[in-house]
Amino acid sequence: MLTLPIYVGLDYHKDSVQVCVLNQDGEVLGNRRCLNDSLAVMQYAEAFGSVVRASVESCPGAADFAEELVQNGWHVDLAHPGFVSRMKQNPDKTDYTDARMLADLTRVGYLPRVWLAPHAVRELRRLVRYRQQLVDERRALKLRITATLRDQRIAEPDNFGRWSKTWYNWLMACDELSEQSRWILERWLSRLKSLGEDINAVMRRLREATCKDVIVDRLLKLPGVGEVTAFVLRAEIGHFDRFNSGKQLARFCGLSPRNASSGKRQADAGLIKQASPALRTIVIEAAHRLIRYDPRWHALARRLRKVGKPGSVVAAAVGNRWMRWLFHRLTDQLPAAPTV
Repeated sequence: MLTLPIYVGLDYHKDSVQVCVLNQDGEVLGNRRCLNDSLAVMQYAEAFGSVVRASVESCPGAADFAEELVQNGWHVDLAHPGFVSRMKQNPDKTDYTDARMLADLTRVGYLPRVWLAPHAVRELRRLVRYRQQLVDERRALKLRITATLRDQRIAEPDNFGRWSKTWYNWLMACDELSEQSRWILERWLSRLKSLGEDINAVMRRLREATCKDVIVDRLLKLPGVGEVTAFVLRAEIGHFDRFNSGKQLARFCGLSPRNASSGKRQADAGLIKQASPALRTIVIEAAHRLIRYDPRWHALARRLRKVGKPGSVVAAAVGNRWMRWLFHRLTDQLPAAPTV
């Protein structure tokens, strides 16, 4: 094997991978399309020298492909596709130039990296996101049902809550519904019941998948954290100790204000927008619970309200502080995350 240090950029596709190989001076040694096979890619690249580092843009399938290369001894980084696109500063797009750009960014150390989550964490994310898809579908169905009642100008009774068993019985017996609306509602209600069963099945699956998970077990022992919150935090964050500080973790969760300063003007522009929406939502929901039931966070919320902060800002601030506290709470005693 040649010992010449080389850097590899991989433009990943479903059927093929564009492989660009650079030497330390940035000279292109090779740039060719290979089969979507880790061994074929390794054979082509290693013919030019010893791979120092490789990179591939984060996209569906790229994590599994990168993990195969890691298991064969390569050091592979996942690149943030949005940042790479903006750094390219070129209206033209080809696989050749994309792979070249990745290889060059890797060579000079400017690659915008994202975390390559272990296989177990990626599997947990699939379950958590599938559950969220089902919940979103159920919410959409409920909105359609209530919209149909408004469209039919049907007043709902006030003596029992919506979506309770009594409410369902009232809806099925309601004689104010038109013939076609009743036919549609019956199918929506059937789908609603099926979605509820599917969500329960996913929850059982999540419990089985995390029954021996130390992080989930510790999260569930914290006040204000239920099963859904614990599952989402574990799946989306993965290892808490991969962050250098609680501030960095809070920013990853989308709970830090975006800086909009220029010259003497110092200002914030709302929360950063590039976090996982599901992760930020679950932390904000946890913050609302903590404000209601935990004296420490209730006191913080009260102080913020006294200085005129609106409720949404208060919840985000409590969520931010809670994630910083959670970082220290969970990294003091847990073993370090394995290096990937």
